[in-house]
This record gives sequence, structure tokens and C-alpha cells, in this order.
Amino acid sequence: MLVIAVVDKIGTGLWAGASTLYFIYVAHLSVGQIGTLLGVSGVLGIAGPPLAGRLADRFPVTRVLVVAQLVRGAALAALLTTHEFLPLVLFSALGALPDRASSVLTKLFAARVAGPQRVRYQAIQRTAVNIGWAVGGAGAAAVLTVGTATAYETLLLANVGSYAVIAVLTLRCAEPAAPGRVVAEQGAPAARTGKGPTPWRDRRYLAFTTTEVWLFLDDSVLQVGFPLWIVHATDAPVGLVPLILVLNSVLVIGLQVPLSRYGETRAAARRLLLPIGVAFLAGGAALAASAGGGTWFATGAVLVAAVAFTLAEILHSLSSWELSVALAPADAQGAYLGVHGLAQSAQRSLGPIVVGAAVSVGALAWPVLGATLVATCLIQHRLVRPPDPRPAPSAGDLDRVERRRGGEEIPANGAETRTPSPHGLS
Repeated sequence: MLVIAVVDKIGTGLWAGASTLYFIYVAHLSVGQIGTLLGVSGVLGIAGPPLAGRLADRFPVTRVLVVAQLVRGAALAALLTTHEFLPLVLFSALGALPDRASSVLTKLFAARVAGPQRVRYQAIQRTAVNIGWAVGGAGAAAVLTVGTATAYETLLLANVGSYAVIAVLTLRCAEPAAPGRVVAEQGAPAARTGKGPTPWRDRRYLAFTTTEVWLFLDDSVLQVGFPLWIVHATDAPVGLVPLILVLNSVLVIGLQVPLSRYGETRAAARRLLLPIGVAFLAGGAALAASAGGGTWFATGAVLVAAVAFTLAEILHSLSSWELSVALAPADAQGAYLGVHGLAQSAQRSLGPIVVGAAVSVGALAWPVLGATLVATCLIQHRLVRPPDPRPAPSAGDLDRVERRRGGEEIPANGAETRTPSPHGLS
């Protein structure tokens, strides 16, 4: 699956850097039309994670993933058949649904195949993904120097080809055992009658997922906020924009796996929420400071902010992954992770709006945004705390408490004394 992740992201990296330019120079869409296309795709894509999670609880996850990969490729290839706005919107939206679904399915596969080592496995996979992104992005940059319609179409077809390759590779993967099925086969309580647990009635999991929407904002800050802020509010050179993304990838590749040992259990993942909040706040403060100095000061402050937000991203990916699995019942893991996937999908639609508003407001908005992220970390820290391990008091315990309050002496071992009857009977 790690090889599949690398091939997938190489293909995605080839197309992601060229997609907007393709719609401008090949399909000849206006800026407003491109915004509408991306917005509609984002909204429809939100349905992908919960749908994929439900299907993965009922069917083999590898087979569902193969279908998602093939549909992604077919929808992308369909873009070559037309330059009309409405069909392009339709094909893009249809591609967004399996695209978001495949992300959840890949995580679910990792959770099932890695078991207790899932956090380290996921860290290795994220490292592989970033390597794939870097290779794909470099390839796209090289091809785009040509700047012809054929060059853009070549990048699109290369991404379509990557989907076909990973579909074949996925078919070769052994299907991991689903925890719910294993429990049921062993005759454990999971084989109960009636419907299984559903995340839509689990108020704590829904609240946890809601807080996740805000904590995933680091993605929009790095992808949208930094470029806009550097250009419109600082004296830092415009050439710093691509270097920020390179720095982000290098830090993720270098730190994701070493730091994974700090999030390998539910308790450890919960503790990470505190340094995550500190990193968010430091990043916001550094971005605010970058507006107040010359070129060198602004450059240094932006780089500090980039490091801080990247560190928050790395730590949050560890905490989020472990908590999303640990809080999910074994016999509904797919459904729960599907709902958790809504957080990232929602952020992709909401995040650019929030970050764009922060850039418009000015320097004060960044520390305020950082403070809201700290507050969200603290809320989530409370939400995911383990249940009280103390057993509920029995009726006998409550009775002894009431008798103590009444002044009656109870032996230290809790045994009750009884007064002998006049006839020697007890």
C-alpha cells in the first residue's frame, strides 16, 4: 500500500499543479467559472468519506478502493471530451466524490492492516505521500515549461494512468481482517442482534469531528493563506511562496516518522493537543509580525510561521489519526472513519474562505485565529478524555454511606454488624 500511495501522489502531483492552468488555457474558462467548478466539486466531494466508510463495513475494503480509483480515472479522462462549462463541472464533481472516498479507504486499510502500529504506519505513509507529491510537482514544473495544450493534456493522462496502475496494485493486496468481523467470528458480543453502532447518534464522536474541521485549517493556511499574505501584506519576496511548500514537504518527510512515537496511544494522542495549540498560536503570532518589518525581517518571520504551522500539521495528523480510530467501535470502524473524513472535506470548502477573510482583516486576525485554534485544542482535549474508571457504587455501598451519615459505626472492611436476638438467633 505504500507503493500505491507514492504512485497515487506522483500522478496527483503531476495534475494538481496544472489543473487550474488547464481550465484557463485549454478549456478557456473564466476565473469565475473555475471558482464555481471547484466549489461545486468540493461540496459534492463531502459525501465521499461517509459513503466509502459505510461500503467498507459491508464489502472488502480493497475492492471498494479499486472501484474508487477507477472512477477517479474515468472522471478525469472525461475532461478531455469537452470544453463546455457545464459538462466540465459535472465531470469534476463526479471525480471529487471517489477522490475524497479513496483517502478514507486508504486510512481504513492502514488501520486494519497495522493494528496497534497504525500511527507509525500512517506516519510512514504520509512521508511516502509527500515524496510522491514532490516528485509529481517537479515533473509538472518541467512539462509546463513547454506551455502547450498537448503538455497539459499529457499531464492529465499521466494522472489517469496512475489511477489505472494503483487499481491493479490494489488488487494484489491481501484483504485485511475487519475488527468487527473477527470479533463476531469469535462469538464475542459484537455478534448481537439488531443494528450496530452508528456515528450519527454518537454525540461525542460528532463533536470530536466538528472540532477537527477547525484543526485542519493548517492546510488552507499553508496552501492559500501564506501566498496571499506574502504578496499583499509583507515585504517578503514573492519567490518565497513555492519555497514555503518545499519547506513544508521537507519537514513532513524528515519529522513525521520520528514524531509518531508520541501519538501511539489514545492517551499520548490526547496529550499532543496541547503542543499543537502552542504551535498554532506561535504561527499566528509570527505571521502577524511579518507585516511589520523590512524584507529580511518579513522573510524570517514567514519562515518561522511556516515551521510552526507545519509542526502543528504533523502533530495533529498523529493525534487525529489515533483518536479517530480509538474512539470508533470495532464493528463500525468504516462508518466512523467515514464521518471523520467529513472534517477534512468540510475544511477544504470552508478553509479558503476563513483564511481569505483573515488576510483581508490584517495582522490582528492571525493571533486571533491562533487563539481560536488553541481553544479548539482544549475543547477536544476534554472531549476525548477516557471515561472514569471507578465503578458505580452498588446499592449496598449507598446503604452503608447513609448509615454512616446517621452515626452508625461500620467496620473498616465494610461488613455489617448485627445485634444478636434475645433468643441467640441471628
